[in-house]
Amino acid sequence: MNSYRQPGLVLTDRHFTVPLDHTDPGGEQIEIFGREVVAGSRADEQLPWLLYLEGGPGFGARRFTGAEAWLGRAVQEFRVLLLDQRGTGLSTPANRQTLPLRGGPREQADYLTHFRSDSIVRDCELIRPQLTGGAPWTVLGQSFGGFCAVRYLSAAPEGLSTVLITGGLPSLDAHADDVYRAAYPRIERKVAAHYARYPQDVERAREITAHLAEHRPESAGHRLTPEGFQSLGIMLGGGSGSHQLHYLLENAFVTTPHGTELSDTFQEAMRTANSFAGHPLYALLHESIYGQGERPTDWAAERVRAEFPQFDAATALKGDGPVLFTGESIHPWHFDVDPALRPLRETAELLAGRGGWEPLYDTERLAANEVPVAAAVYHDDMYVDTAHALRTAGAIRGLRTWVTDEFEHDGLRAGGPRVLDRLLALVRDEI
Repeated sequence: MNSYRQPGLVLTDRHFTVPLDHTDPGGEQIEIFGREVVAGSRADEQLPWLLYLEGGPGFGARRFTGAEAWLGRAVQEFRVLLLDQRGTGLSTPANRQTLPLRGGPREQADYLTHFRSDSIVRDCELIRPQLTGGAPWTVLGQSFGGFCAVRYLSAAPEGLSTVLITGGLPSLDAHADDVYRAAYPRIERKVAAHYARYPQDVERAREITAHLAEHRPESAGHRLTPEGFQSLGIMLGGGSGSHQLHYLLENAFVTTPHGTELSDTFQEAMRTANSFAGHPLYALLHESIYGQGERPTDWAAERVRAEFPQFDAATALKGDGPVLFTGESIHPWHFDVDPALRPLRETAELLAGRGGWEPLYDTERLAANEVPVAAAVYHDDMYVDTAHALRTAGAIRGLRTWVTDEFEHDGLRAGGPRVLDRLLALVRDEI
């Protein structure tokens, strides 16, 4: 263990060894990394533990600088473990550089079947007694971390003292098709709101899309395409995302000796926003997190998109309608344009075609739940369908919801201590 200090905090890096396949505990082992964080003034106290599960899939736990955001509130009463879920951050990373160690695409796809919420929860249950001495802990799950928390309630509620979920109540039984069939109208509403706020962006988006369709530029090996431009709509799910998208668009063009071209500033911003180099598991496993039963996900977002022709950029350019942004969806073309994903295209195809997924949620156990649970549900969350979330809330005994339009999906980051305070008050029956 390696301990060090930041302003107001003591941090300790912890490494744990867990089975790759929990049904074969004596088989191959992988490493899981977690960063323990405690207030410097309470470092020697016996405090209850709070486990933080990041959103994603595919993102390591946030790297904080000091007691900022919600972490500052959490360390007032908890010892916090910021967990890099398997395959992310410092936890045996899975990416285009490491996955070839497994073999070819078939072996890589088989390996990645062990990186869903069911395995993540079993990791947590092996780690918990090493830290708490066997005592249950509080889990705070953001987005996909909330999906993991609901799996935790289904599979190992005895390990939980309290569960707090922000923007992460999954449907218990929806296929990926159902998830995206609900998502596209939601995304369209977000786009309409953006264009109402910034009407000048309607024509600018059409100009950018037309330029990309004609020229197909590359930036550092990343192919910039109309579909990739549309996917910048993922920004619209955050509290300041509409403004960020507008500022990105206003820098799109420059006049050069060769005529009007896309600016280096815009191309680099688009490449960075579209790149999965830092979180490839998001692309590889994004639809697999919904897999339950024999039916494969089979590129659900791509197939369902055909039911919403208004999202087709070529059709929009032929007429006078707006180009609609997308976001929060993964498509086969991602694995053609992004150099971080290109070597993993066949692996992604095998995962998309895979059936026989283990069910993730035990509805009977959730209906009999005794663990205090509170969830922030964002009123028109672009990433997690509100109707699906509220149905799940009603299926978990004792779960209390805070439904709010004050924040978007990034409410825990934007609202910080206030969001955490509200959820803790709910589970403690203080409001």
